[in-house]
Amino acid sequence: MADYNEKFYLVRSDILPEAMMKTIEAKELLERGKVESIFEAVQQVGLSRSAFYKYRDAVFPFQAMVKEQMITLFFHLEDRKGTLSNLLMTVAKSGCNVLTIHQTIPLQGKANVTLSLNTSGMENSIEKLLQQLHKLDFVDRVEILSTGA
Repeated sequence: MADYNEKFYLVRSDILPEAMMKTIEAKELLERGKVESIFEAVQQVGLSRSAFYKYRDAVFPFQAMVKEQMITLFFHLEDRKGTLSNLLMTVAKSGCNVLTIHQTIPLQGKANVTLSLNTSGMENSIEKLLQQLHKLDFVDRVEILSTGA
């Protein structure tokens, strides 16, 4: 599981390892629909899939992060009464506006939920929100699927 107490740094692109830059290129191909799979994206930019998975949640273009007003989060949740309501309450208290909700049918006591959020009203950072969400006892996993407007 990711540690949401991590710090973020602004680093010039010319000193980033090539694998990080290629990861950003592959993510952009996927986001723009230029390729249909991660396999195609990494092949096109000349990157291994393992390097892509290593860096995909760690590198972001600066301009994209500065302009962000929307984020899509993926949750793997325990299927208990009030789980979705409590999750949404935590998100609302952070100042986010829920744009879309998608929940799978629970299987074996677990459900997947995807939330698209408008973050323009947040008082704290996305990292702080992720920390709060990760601490909820019914949340098994939280991942950032995408960011952008």
